[in-house]
Amino acid sequence: MAGWTTRRWLTVGVSAALAVLTLLAVAGVWVLARSTTISDRLVDGSTPALVTSVRLESALINQETGARGYGLTGEPGFLEPYRSGLRQQKDSVALLRTLLADDSKAAADLDEMLVRAETWQSRFGRPVASAPAGAPVALAAERADEGRQHFNAIRASSARLEQDLEADRSRAHAELHDVRTQRNYIFSLIAAVILALTALVFAGLRRGVTLPLDRLSEGVRRVAKGNFDQPITPSGPADLRRLTVDIEAMRGRLADELAFTDSARERLDEQAADLRRSNAELEQFAYVASHDLQEPLRKVASFCQLLQRRYSDQLDERAVQYIDFAVDGANRMQTLIHDLLAFSRVGRLHADNETVDLEELFSRTTDALSIAVEEADAKITHDPLPVVSGDATQLGMLLQNLVSNALKFRSAERAPRVEVSARFEDGLWHFAVADNGIGIGAEYADRVFVIFQRLHTRDAYPGNGIGLALCKKIVEFHGGTIAIDPAHSPGARITFTLPGPPLPQAEPAPDTEEVPS
Repeated sequence: MAGWTTRRWLTVGVSAALAVLTLLAVAGVWVLARSTTISDRLVDGSTPALVTSVRLESALINQETGARGYGLTGEPGFLEPYRSGLRQQKDSVALLRTLLADDSKAAADLDEMLVRAETWQSRFGRPVASAPAGAPVALAAERADEGRQHFNAIRASSARLEQDLEADRSRAHAELHDVRTQRNYIFSLIAAVILALTALVFAGLRRGVTLPLDRLSEGVRRVAKGNFDQPITPSGPADLRRLTVDIEAMRGRLADELAFTDSARERLDEQAADLRRSNAELEQFAYVASHDLQEPLRKVASFCQLLQRRYSDQLDERAVQYIDFAVDGANRMQTLIHDLLAFSRVGRLHADNETVDLEELFSRTTDALSIAVEEADAKITHDPLPVVSGDATQLGMLLQNLVSNALKFRSAERAPRVEVSARFEDGLWHFAVADNGIGIGAEYADRVFVIFQRLHTRDAYPGNGIGLALCKKIVEFHGGTIAIDPAHSPGARITFTLPGPPLPQAEPAPDTEEVPS
């Protein structure tokens, strides 16, 4: 029984209760049926038979009275009770035959009474009643004693019949009383059994289900409050114990996960501290790079240029070339340091999250590049640009780098054309900056986003190879992605995404806008 589940306990308990109630119900039905049978016997048998026997005796008495009166006086009026008694006797006998069909003793008493009645009729009643009226009947006087004896015998038989019927009626009353007592006992037992079953059901549910569930709930609440070290003890039926074991296993796993999480959090805190320390060192390096490193480079370039101007008449062509190399190297080192500083500051110094109108920002960007656009005789068009959330400085650097790259890497065979498109899809803005320049090979689609990776010599196209790496860092900082579209030709097409709301439908904008070159 220790392995019984709640369902099995309920099945066995309900089956046993139903079996007991069924037995008691059968007993109750039997008692009710027996009570009904005895009541029917009393109402439809014993009592009517007793009443009818009394009526039969009355009918015989009326016959005796009428016959005796007629015999003494000869008056016809005395024959009416006699004839009425005959009719009543006939009806009563017929009814008694029906009522006493199952009572042989009473039927025998009735037969004996009728035999004696017939003897009285043959010896006294009919001879007297058939005599002529108008004068006393001599036969009545002659047979008066004999008639009295025969009628006394009738009275004795009637008394026995009535005594037997009364005894049968008393027995039926006694049986009915016993059956009612049994009925009351059985119904009381049924009520007691129902109350006992109800109490057992409540006690069983409390002990087998409610209390184990309360203990389990209490244990789960302790775990929910963070007390993962307190074990949950199984109790109750087998299925509840299995459930408790599963929850205990889950608690153990949660405790292990929590311990691992605490350990990981400690390690993360240590790493965060190291990262803060590293960022502080990086800030210090940025300060040194922006001041202490650039100052010597400026001095080198300045003194080299001063040397060239002051002693140009004493230097040969190779010495002048060497000085140009030194000045160019110092300038390129300054530019490289400036680009590295800009790359390191993305997401660190410029990290404001504000509403940025890209339409206005793009206009400022093209204004800043207006000289380069005019020199290249370029045409720049763009779709209506949305409002997004982000850092205006970084997004301005993104647009400026992409447009300036399109102008820088233009083709000598055709006038530059730059198209900026924007569409909203799946909760993101998808942007594309396309040009008709020299393009980017598909094999370099990933390489161009790596810092310091160049596809051309510095003599052909100036720069340090940081521009697209900076664009990738800005886009990823804003929660987007950036890539090269290898299918675009001629030229290059750079796509990127930014989160933001769609354009308002009530304020349509023109499809394209051209910036004059």
